[in-house]
Amino acid sequence: MSFMKNVIILQRKEVINRTHSLDMPIKQLHNIRPNGKMIVIASITALVVVGIGLWALGYLKRPVIDLKGQKKEMLYIPTGSDFEEVCQLLKFDGWLTDEEQFRFLSDIKNYKNNVKAGRYEINDGMSANDLINRLRSGNQAPVNVTFNNVRTMPQLASYVSRNLEADSVDILVALTDRNLIEKYGFTEATIPAMFIPNTYQCMWNTSGEQWMERMNREYKHFWNDKRMHKADSLGLTPIEVATIGSIIEEETNKTDELPIIAGIYINRLKRGMPLQACPTLKYALGDFTLHRILKKDMEVESPYNTYKYAGLPPGPIRIASITAIDAVLNAADHEYLFMCARPDGSGRHNFARTNAEHSRNAALYQQELNKRKIYR
Repeated sequence: MSFMKNVIILQRKEVINRTHSLDMPIKQLHNIRPNGKMIVIASITALVVVGIGLWALGYLKRPVIDLKGQKKEMLYIPTGSDFEEVCQLLKFDGWLTDEEQFRFLSDIKNYKNNVKAGRYEINDGMSANDLINRLRSGNQAPVNVTFNNVRTMPQLASYVSRNLEADSVDILVALTDRNLIEKYGFTEATIPAMFIPNTYQCMWNTSGEQWMERMNREYKHFWNDKRMHKADSLGLTPIEVATIGSIIEEETNKTDELPIIAGIYINRLKRGMPLQACPTLKYALGDFTLHRILKKDMEVESPYNTYKYAGLPPGPIRIASITAIDAVLNAADHEYLFMCARPDGSGRHNFARTNAEHSRNAALYQQELNKRKIYR
């Protein structure tokens, strides 16, 4: 029995040893299986992520703007507007076709707390993402502001306000603000010289004060070294040049006569003679429509009465054009001291060197006015 028992024990040990020898492959298989699972899970996750990415990309590019056949429109967002008001503006004409998407992305991109006033170009077929990026960046479409042939500050305010958010009253308040005027080195009488008639690009929500700042920059740019040198050679400041320019522009609408008339006033200034400019008297009287200046008009008490007071008036009687300003800077060199409208109604003038010659010209003009029964 003991022999047989020993044999059985030995057989069992052999089986056990064989079993142990098989343990390593089985354990290794167990070790490999989790890694395989991870690979499968990672692959599925990647596919899901790619799928979500492709869906999100398509979602972000999906059009939400329909301009009803137009390629572009302008969206005006008034100063102080909030997100809800922007939504209403977009929906007013039916432009926004997916408000839910616009609101969802606006929340994600934090546009709801970053609304910027202004004038924005909206393109047909825009996605919510592109629309929000444009509005949030404040990337406005500029407007053109043009002004010319302006006599008064209220007229200037009216011109400027036509294409800006600010109304004419807001603009006029800034144009006549004494602190702002003095800040830029002008007075209430000379401030018209700061404005150079032209077309300017600016933001729609430009305020009156910002407009003043812009005009001051343009004024400094306009009076470059070349123009300053010409003014210096005439013994004039930029404001004085603008003042003469404003007078000659009221004297004639004939461009070729501007340098000649400028030369007359410069000759008079050099000789210490009163300018005796009818436009300054009309300004003093507050009536530019007068066709005839009477002797009693020449007695009106005003610093703008250049029949009564020598030298230039306190400031421009209107906003002088670039053409008029450059006509002064390039004034004709001649000996004329007098001018008078021609009696033929052409709008042109006769020029004279002597008072006697001028008196003859004036008599002919007055006769024509009498003939036409123009007494004022």
